Amino acid sequence: MQHGYVDDKDALLKRLRRAEGQVRGIQKMVENDTYCIDILTQVSAATKALETVALQLLDDHLNHCVAQATREGGPVADEKLKEASAAIARLVR
Repeated sequence: MQHGYVDDKDALLKRLRRAEGQVRGIQKMVENDTYCIDILTQVSAATKALETVALQLLDDHLNHCVAQATREGGPVADEKLKEASAAIARLVR
């Protein structure tokens, strides 16, 4: 089975590498005793970068996995809808 994000995989990996770089930068800022507000600004940017990845993955999941399951119907469709709902709940906490 092919995952819904396969068409966006390169872009997702690029965003994740960027977020990874931001986190490494935050670590260096802490090591270098950077001003708290400047660190918090970078934490916010890294958080937004990861949220962007999460939203793209969710969109891909809804448009591929959930859409396919609803076309097929039955208990798999119900399971995919519950799964998506739980993922959304985790994202907004």
